[in-house]
Amino acid sequence: MADLSLHLVMLLVAAAFFAGIIDSIAGGGGLITLPALMLAGVPPLQALSTNKVQGVFGAATAAVSYARAGHVDLRRQIRSAGMAFAGGLAGAGCAALIPADALRMGLPVLLLAIAGFFAFKKGLNDLDRLQRLNPFAFAAFFVPLIGFYDGALGPGAGSFYMIGFVMLAGYGVLKATAHTKLLNFASNLGGLVAFAAIGKPLWIVGLAMGVAQIAGARIGSLLAMRVGARVIRPLLVATSTLLALRLIWQNWF
Repeated sequence: MADLSLHLVMLLVAAAFFAGIIDSIAGGGGLITLPALMLAGVPPLQALSTNKVQGVFGAATAAVSYARAGHVDLRRQIRSAGMAFAGGLAGAGCAALIPADALRMGLPVLLLAIAGFFAFKKGLNDLDRLQRLNPFAFAAFFVPLIGFYDGALGPGAGSFYMIGFVMLAGYGVLKATAHTKLLNFASNLGGLVAFAAIGKPLWIVGLAMGVAQIAGARIGSLLAMRVGARVIRPLLVATSTLLALRLIWQNWF
């Protein structure tokens, strides 16, 4: 924190607040916070680890908010959360071994596909639909895969969890959003445990951003529960598209 001016820290706190709103509704808060940390001059590995510090606060707040409103039973997600934690831990531990160029090239395509799915797929609302994967298989295979990505990189992981709940578990949009948050918290936490050992996060900056994440996540989750798919769908499309465009610009221009 000694290398960051108070002005930069305040800008990072503001970015975390806005990211908390976005992430609690549609995922993709890392689109805001990770680039903000890097633009502030934080080295990439340290930025990733600091991003995990603040991210766990927003995800935890959103998970509790949805649970208190009756949209998710967190106790029934404990096993899935454990798988997400393990995936996040493994992903962060293997971050240096992942072919980053391949991920950077492939991720924008995947994000644009997600945006297109939610933009043009008819019948996406808050009603449940056909289940394509039973809960055991979903928790055993899909959850740790996204958790691994969340630990290794992170931005967009919440959107990936959500589309899995919609397409594979058959959940309505609001229910999928609510069930995403505990898993996102768990994989964030797993990544943080590993990065704390190797990435030396900026704890004070991360905690300050975390407080802002709590406020933003509370506002965002209340908005999502009030309006449902009408706000979640367009925001998910927007965040996925913006993240893809940012990655395309970063990689190719």
